[in-house]
Amino acid sequence: MFLSLSPLMKRGAWCVIASTMVSLAVLLMRMRGTIGLSLRHDHQLLRRPLFKLDLSWPKSPELFTGEVFGVAVNQHAGVVYVAQRGDNVPKVLVFTTDGDFLMAWNTTTLEMPHGIFLADGGSSNPTVWITDVGDGPYGHCIKQYSPSGKLLQVVGTAGKKGSGLNPLQFDNPAEIFVHDSGEMYIVDGDGGLNNRLIKLSKEQEVLWLHGEKGQGPAQFNIPHSVTVDDVQRVWVADRANKRIQVFNSVTGEWLGTWGSCFTEDAPYSVRLTPDKKYFVVVQLNTNQISLLSAPPVGSIGQCVVASVIQLAEEVKPHLVDLDLETGALYVAEIGAQQAQKFTPFSL
Repeated sequence: MFLSLSPLMKRGAWCVIASTMVSLAVLLMRMRGTIGLSLRHDHQLLRRPLFKLDLSWPKSPELFTGEVFGVAVNQHAGVVYVAQRGDNVPKVLVFTTDGDFLMAWNTTTLEMPHGIFLADGGSSNPTVWITDVGDGPYGHCIKQYSPSGKLLQVVGTAGKKGSGLNPLQFDNPAEIFVHDSGEMYIVDGDGGLNNRLIKLSKEQEVLWLHGEKGQGPAQFNIPHSVTVDDVQRVWVADRANKRIQVFNSVTGEWLGTWGSCFTEDAPYSVRLTPDKKYFVVVQLNTNQISLLSAPPVGSIGQCVVASVIQLAEEVKPHLVDLDLETGALYVAEIGAQQAQKFTPFSL
């Protein structure tokens, strides 16, 4: 027995079918967009979650055109500096902390930026310090720039790698930390001749240094990142030795080592959160950002992992910085060729 449908019923049936097909197409498009987004921003929060990814920063991610190695924040001006490498790309991109693009430095005085640090962020005259590991006439030194990218001075002997102290020479200087006093702490030896931690005075005279390669106390194998806390302790990511070493900032005396947290991968960065509760340490090969509990004054102890942000494969986080006012964390990622912003859950 056959049923005959009226023209009105036929039109209704076709409307239902068409509507279903459109809905399916929209769903597939949304799924495709979500998958594409997850490849860039995929992450997991392990243990106690302390930070969350800010997907709105920056507003123009297509401006990242090279491998992103470092990031620095001026919390008072609300500005973020991102250092990247590559042929025919601007070596520094400048964004607001809200994600708006401000400018690019098209300077020819930067070859291969590695570490970047914002000094005197609370003053009316902040400056940007960048370590350059290039092999050309501007490499193997540390440069100080104005916020707009004007070269102010060079520390070290540009274009000449070495281990000399007078004149001062570097070979692949990895990172610099400039204290509010003007004193500088430099880790020199991102796979180059040197494996040194150097403290310079404001006048750039050597106050103390540790410069022996090895696995013992106060010896290094690729010192990669350095930070100084408020209680006269210097923390150094000793990359190839898979540990963090701690020193007295005044005397240079060795205070202790953290190694138990780095059995799988080495620490690449070390930075202290504004509340002084955690050290932020990234591990490039395992694509992790770890929050390690800071020890009390007068103690070093052993490292304790409080929280972990597990990034997607091949993101390769490298160096980090924090906004000392809001606590926001910015991560430079070599593999993903981008910088990302994470905000603390307290916000």
